[in-house]
Amino acid sequence: MQPDKSFTVHDLPQAERPRERMQKYGAEALSTTELIAILIRSGTPGESVLLIAQKLLSHFGNLQNIASASLEELAGIKGIGPAKATQIKAAFELGRRVDDPDYNSNGEPVQSPEQACRAVQGKLKGKKKEHFYILCLDTRNRVRAKREVSIGNLDSSIVHPREVFKEAVSSLSASVIFVHNHPSGDLEPSPEDISLTKRLAEAGELLGIPVLDHIIVSDRGYTSLKSRNLI
Repeated sequence: MQPDKSFTVHDLPQAERPRERMQKYGAEALSTTELIAILIRSGTPGESVLLIAQKLLSHFGNLQNIASASLEELAGIKGIGPAKATQIKAAFELGRRVDDPDYNSNGEPVQSPEQACRAVQGKLKGKKKEHFYILCLDTRNRVRAKREVSIGNLDSSIVHPREVFKEAVSSLSASVIFVHNHPSGDLEPSPEDISLTKRLAEAGELLGIPVLDHIIVSDRGYTSLKSRNLI
């Protein structure tokens, strides 16, 4: 007796196959489920590729949550597994790089506060509110990922270590650098800046992900809390 085979997009009627629909109508005509189905390519015995794509979307709720999920979280969905999880993460990472004018495709290491500032300067220029970013670095100090953690005044109620280090943990980062802006132009660290930085540094020490620096930027320049011995 032949074992049940996996369902692929080729098992669907011609008119319902996402790949063929994309070729005929364009990517914008496809649903999110169909686009995910093209990424994961095949289903499992008893479940079509479209059903698994819908399960993935339903489990995480939206694309943003899928994009921020770790490989382990994605692979834990029945029908996904490590290989499909890797394909999904790769697709979102490419999309992030296309949308990120500050992405450093040369993979140069971040070795100074100036380089850390350049990594996010395009995102902070002209902002009227404070934006807090985390740069996740590998063992050679190259940026593995960067994420906006919060918008607004920095305090422990909106900048929680769990949220700050989520991206660092999921990207297997060796260390992190924080960057946030002062729209007022004042580069002096506030008591809240210093308190939050020390709290996050303690959390990083517990996680084995050291905080290398916290940099405050404005149109007047930058201030490194590390250089001022505030970390």
